[in-house]
Amino acid sequence: MSARNVQAKIHFQKMKTVLTNKHISIEKRKRALQCHIEPILMYGCEAWTISKQIQDKPEATEMWFLRRMLRIIWTAKKPNERVLDEAN
Repeated sequence: MSARNVQAKIHFQKMKTVLTNKHISIEKRKRALQCHIEPILMYGCEAWTISKQIQDKPEATEMWFLRRMLRIIWTAKKPNERVLDEAN
């Protein structure tokens, strides 16, 4: 699972110019995230034994992606609900 997170984050960094561009609507950037990066993150998930820890990691990685797409710095201390509201 950890290797999947790292690979997805590396791919996100490669696409950073597109995914963090404020001139592109958030809907299109989210769609690009779903099409290009989410499959890398979730590859092989059918074979995972689901525990609470394994369930939380993809969600935390998704929040990491959204915070960078919206350019929210980590010192802002925004709760996940507000980040999700901004992304929608």
